[in-house]
Amino acid sequence: MIPLCAADGSTAYNFLNITSSSRIYGLGGVNISIVDDDINSIDQNPGLLGPEVGKQLGLNYMHYVGDANFAGVRYGMAAGEHGAWAAGIQYFGYGDMKAADVTGNITGTFSAKDMAFSATYSHDITGSLRGGITVKGIYSAYESYSAFALATDLGINYYDPDRGVSLSAVVANLGGQIKRFNERYDRMPVDVRLGLSKQLADVPLRLSVTAWNLTKWHLPYYDAGDGSATSEMEEKDSFGSNLFRHLVFGVEWLPSDRLYIGVGYNYKTRTDMGTYSRSFFSGFSACAGINVSRFSVGIALDQPHTGATTFMLNLSTRLWEF
Repeated sequence: MIPLCAADGSTAYNFLNITSSSRIYGLGGVNISIVDDDINSIDQNPGLLGPEVGKQLGLNYMHYVGDANFAGVRYGMAAGEHGAWAAGIQYFGYGDMKAADVTGNITGTFSAKDMAFSATYSHDITGSLRGGITVKGIYSAYESYSAFALATDLGINYYDPDRGVSLSAVVANLGGQIKRFNERYDRMPVDVRLGLSKQLADVPLRLSVTAWNLTKWHLPYYDAGDGSATSEMEEKDSFGSNLFRHLVFGVEWLPSDRLYIGVGYNYKTRTDMGTYSRSFFSGFSACAGINVSRFSVGIALDQPHTGATTFMLNLSTRLWEF
């Protein structure tokens, strides 16, 4: 799970970091190097899109924390033998919220939502190297206020199927606001990411590690101790905590082309939720998927906090098979 607010509060639009892929979500929430023909996973890296997606339609739904619900649709198809394109819409709804006047009197309710419209194109640079670009238009509406922004993702992937090695690099969320909520300018969550996936030769396992938030080294967090009234918040900013808050780990069991089961660990999520009521499972996530006939179904579960269990569902179909 990726918390919606940045740990240091320095950027907005952090919902852009929430994947639409149940597989990626179950592998820790960030993964830019999984090579698959799933149209839902290209939001992590436009360099993963390729002609193999065919005429594929993907749908996703997530029940997030509280009353938040997210959903989206994406379609992709080949553009010649060495290229592909895709288009998608993602909706982030946060439910109804209480409205109040300047004195604190409740005046009613209002809704808040974000929407991201994306267009992606990729092309094979060599037989093993592929690059891609995604352009996103982002519309936000909170009560009577609205804003619009543009962002771009640039991604590249190197894949060696003989060794089962995939290497990727992504620059995410380059851009800025076109229309502001007010006079304040909100910064985009620009990020640099590196990823490695390796499929083991003798067992049906694939291991992944992704480094993200690479635009800065220090990612301090506060530990609430035992959570009692007398305990003091302690800032953690050691070399080890900073290192692991930049890394996301995932492992998949791949017994066949029709089935996968995966688990992920995101240390940043665990430490961001570092309160007394943090769940034992905070930072861990799980996913599973199956291909049946012309359809693929994927699910993911995560419990970052004892009061919050999130669920994601993916459905995709290859229209060219009908």
